[in-house]
Amino acid sequence: MSRPVTILAIASYEKGHAFLRQARAEGARVLLLTSLSLKDSGAWPPDVADEIFYMPDTEKQWNREDAFKAVAYLARTEYLDRIVPLDDFDLELAASLREHLRIPGMGETTVRRFRDKLAMRMCAHEAGIDVPQFVHILNHEKVRRFTERVPAPWVLKPRSFAGSLGIRKIEGADQLWAELEKLGDLQPYYLLEKYVPGGIYHVDTIVYEREIRFAVASGYGRPPLDVAHGGGVFTTSLLERGTPLERELLELNAHLLKALGMVRGVNHTEYIVAEDGKIYFLETAARVGGAHIADLVEQATGVNLWAEWARIEVAGGKKEYEAPEAQAAYAGLLVSLAKQEWPDTNAYQYPELVWKLSKKNHVGFIVRSESHPRVQQLLSELTGRVRQDFGAYAPPKERPVD
Repeated sequence: MSRPVTILAIASYEKGHAFLRQARAEGARVLLLTSLSLKDSGAWPPDVADEIFYMPDTEKQWNREDAFKAVAYLARTEYLDRIVPLDDFDLELAASLREHLRIPGMGETTVRRFRDKLAMRMCAHEAGIDVPQFVHILNHEKVRRFTERVPAPWVLKPRSFAGSLGIRKIEGADQLWAELEKLGDLQPYYLLEKYVPGGIYHVDTIVYEREIRFAVASGYGRPPLDVAHGGGVFTTSLLERGTPLERELLELNAHLLKALGMVRGVNHTEYIVAEDGKIYFLETAARVGGAHIADLVEQATGVNLWAEWARIEVAGGKKEYEAPEAQAAYAGLLVSLAKQEWPDTNAYQYPELVWKLSKKNHVGFIVRSESHPRVQQLLSELTGRVRQDFGAYAPPKERPVD
């Protein structure tokens, strides 16, 4: 190709600066389609893209037909080689645009497995991977039989929201049917799943031509659902390398991504390790993990998932790609709401503290050490201090916000 690869990045929310900059550094022409509400916010510095285009939005919601027309109009004068969604909420639009314009990349059927919690569970189950028992909220008789067969509590989940958004813990049948009555015609967009107590873990992966080129396993301190609904401090940290749990998670993750049909890109997948030690698949996403997990991975390994994703998109299966050699340090991440508008964290001084979050009404740290026990010790100490100095709580959101 004599001309540079042209990437259209779709970002209804502000994220992925490192992806955009790395794609340009690789020689790609980068076009960014984003929300009009971000235009005057300073969200996008001039160096992130060759050109930036804005879609009218209401709370980051775009009119799908207008987006199709806008991208097709852009394609009259631009060769679009890749369409890359930078967030979960852009995956389906990007897949539909690829199908419509016949641009290579993940199509609508495959995207369903990384976006639709029902589709990904069905696919994992068919591949012999354990998942918590679940039922689609569609046929009420099937739902009733599920509630009689599977003891409460259950979790009512929207099929297409990301993370803990819109998820409700259900303690019994009366509560369930009341919630379903409220949902009305939206019921088929939900599933009901057995609540499995246990630890929540995540594997963050780079895949190129169906081969895993990099993977790292980590564990949350408290389940993200518990933090979202009950408040508290969010933490996650890399697992000790070479342990039976780490090896089992990495092996299971490789099996899962093969079953889901991941060809190339980055992936964030979560698992439950139940109290009896059994591992269940929880959910997956064809994107970089949120909540500053990419910063955690970079501090521990030196690998920037956003930048590597950009390198993969530019290579596009036409060129060889090699992931950078990963460092073998450990890191832990802590993020919390703060009652202060701009928390003062100057009193937090540790040699291992390598990153601080700068965000209104939030506090966050990453600690890094060659010692896994030291990271755990620091996270425990920081959690107690942050809870006492800054602790705040806000009710969980039903829809995504900035």
